[in-house]
Amino acid sequence: MKYFFVAGERSGDLHASNLIKELRKQDQESEIEGIGGALSTEAGARLFLPYERLAVMGFAEVLFKLPKILGYLSATNEKIRQWKPDVVILIDYGGFNMRLAAKLKGAGIPVYYYITPKIWAWNTSRAYKLKKTVDRLFVILPFEKSFFAKFGMEADYIGNPVLDAIADFHSDPQMPQKQQLPEDKPWLALLPGSRHQEISAMVSMVPGLAQHFSGYHLIIAGVSNVPSEVYAPALGLKNVHLVYDQAYEVLTRSKLALVTSGTATLETALLKVPQVVVYKTSPISYFLAKMLIKVKYISLVNLIAEGAVVTELIQKEYHLKRVIEELSKIQPESLTRKKQLLDYDTLAVKMGKSGASKITAELMLGYLKSGKKRA
Repeated sequence: MKYFFVAGERSGDLHASNLIKELRKQDQESEIEGIGGALSTEAGARLFLPYERLAVMGFAEVLFKLPKILGYLSATNEKIRQWKPDVVILIDYGGFNMRLAAKLKGAGIPVYYYITPKIWAWNTSRAYKLKKTVDRLFVILPFEKSFFAKFGMEADYIGNPVLDAIADFHSDPQMPQKQQLPEDKPWLALLPGSRHQEISAMVSMVPGLAQHFSGYHLIIAGVSNVPSEVYAPALGLKNVHLVYDQAYEVLTRSKLALVTSGTATLETALLKVPQVVVYKTSPISYFLAKMLIKVKYISLVNLIAEGAVVTELIQKEYHLKRVIEELSKIQPESLTRKKQLLDYDTLAVKMGKSGASKITAELMLGYLKSGKKRA
C-alpha cells in the first residue's frame, strides 16, 4: 500500500518514524512518502517536504508566515491527489493538517489522524470539523477517547508513542567520551526545544544559570536542524556544553532538567529526571492564547496527571531568578524532588505499556483491508 505522512514538527517526525517502521514490518510492499524530517527518512520514507519549512511558533508568527504556509498546503494537496496514496496519515500539527484534511474532502482517499490536535484545550467546536473530514482517529491521551465520543466520534486509544521511543532507547556507555563531555560534576540538562524562539529564550539565561549552578555541568541538548549560531550566547563558559541530537543520553545522566514545554516534558518525566517546565512566546501570541485556552496546565506531564506534578514557568514568570529558585527546589535530597519522582511513578502507571506504534499500524492496516472508513 501507499502511505502519505504529514508530520510538521520534530516530535511528529519522531512518532511518524516509529509508525513507519511498524507499517513497513507489517506491509512488505509499502511505499511511504510525505512531510517529515531525518527520523522519517531513516525509517524509510521519501520526503516531499522537510518539516523545517513549516515550523513556526505562536499565533502572531503563524500570521506572518501564512502566505508561505498556504503555498505549502496547496502543494501538498496537489501532490497527494496526483500520487493517490491508499491513506493519508496526519500527525498532530493541527493548524496545517486540519486544513489539509478539509482540502482532501471528496478526493476518495481515506484520512487518518494519528495524535489528534489538542482541540480539548481550546475551540472544542473544531471537533465537528474533524468529524466531517477525517475517517479514523488514533489518540494518545486516555481522556481523549471520551472527549471525542461527546461529538459522536469513535477514537482508538493506542497508548502513547513516547513510551515506544523510550523502550527502544539503549544508552551508550561511551557517550560522554565520544561527545567530549566531562563527568567530574553532576549534569543539569537544558532542553530548549527545536524552534528559534524557544531556544533563544533559554540560551539567554545560560550564563546566569552557569554562574549560580557552578557545581554542575550544564549540558544543552541541542538539535542539528537549526543554525548553530542560535546557541552561541550560551557557549564559552567552562561548565556549559552543547551536544546535538542526544536528548535521551543527556537526560539519563542528568540530576535535574530545565525543559521547554512540549513532548520533551513527558520524555523527561518517563526517564525519571526532576524538571522545571518553561515556555515563552510573543506578547501578542500569549494574549490570544490566554483568551482561548481552557486548560489549567500546559505541560503534558501535568495534563495527563491532572495535577501540578512539575512547576510551569510561563511568559513573565519565565525569568532567571524564578528559574534558579525552582531548579534549586529539585536538587538531590530535597523533599520537592522526592515528591516529584513519586508522582512520576504514578504517571508511568497511568500511561500504560509501550507498543502504541505497533498497535496503531495493526489497526490502520485492518481498517484499510476491511474497507472500514468512518469512525
